[in-house]
Amino acid sequence: MNQIKLIECPRDAMQGIKTFIPTQIKIEYITKLLAVGFDTLDFGSFVSPKAIPQMKDTHEVIQKIGPLKGSTKLLAIVANERGAEDACKYEEIDYLGYPFSVSETFQIRNTNASIQESISRLEAINTLSLKHGKKMVVYLSMAFGNPYGDPWNAEIISQYIDQLSNKGIIYFALSDTIGVAEPASIKYLFETILPQWKELEIGAHFHTTPNTWEEKMSAAWEAGCRKFDGAIRGFGGCPMAKDSLTGNMPTENILSFISNINYPLHLDISAFDEAMSYSSLVFTE
Repeated sequence: MNQIKLIECPRDAMQGIKTFIPTQIKIEYITKLLAVGFDTLDFGSFVSPKAIPQMKDTHEVIQKIGPLKGSTKLLAIVANERGAEDACKYEEIDYLGYPFSVSETFQIRNTNASIQESISRLEAINTLSLKHGKKMVVYLSMAFGNPYGDPWNAEIISQYIDQLSNKGIIYFALSDTIGVAEPASIKYLFETILPQWKELEIGAHFHTTPNTWEEKMSAAWEAGCRKFDGAIRGFGGCPMAKDSLTGNMPTENILSFISNINYPLHLDISAFDEAMSYSSLVFTE
């Protein structure tokens, strides 16, 4: 039985909130999430505060939560070498995440860099990661389609996984950036990709509406995926999503799905309930 890995994404959930969430509330929330026992927490990002004002206090947050991490790994998002240098200053950070889009249009909009420029950035970031004992997680955004008419299929995804894994990167997340994935495309992608790359860890980062989460989760599970990103109450998501109800896959729904199929999951559910209750103080908009 393959072990399931759950990644909780408070950073993804918080970054789109317009009103600045006080640093101490962020710290309290992430501390509660650390007590749950998730495999990984995507806790913050080292990017320009002009681009993501909500994450301007990531340096302060990591200094407080780092000593409390326990067995949970910490992941920070970076968009360039400078951000990676900042993240590498902290021994407590295990993973550097990079948003790499298979859509040229979205890659430019999201990171102000072309796909080819992003590959060069990734090489530099990966070199820094290895130097400092950290690992890269590459988010293959727009993996299930895009609204720009850019080409998309499993062969294109495979091409980038091949290119990047040859650089020593073994962690990838197929990302449904704007919530367009359907069960058929999810099964198609994972059933094509996973058998090719058994030596890699390839997970799912879904954005979803309240009524479509289960069909997406079920399709990925049936196709063999055992690594899932989520965010409590489904907060967050891509600002370019056309549907205002589109957010991250709700973590509580992932837990419900796994519980219903009697799959073992070693989390502290009482700690999860406490974190979920506290989330109402974090997401007040």
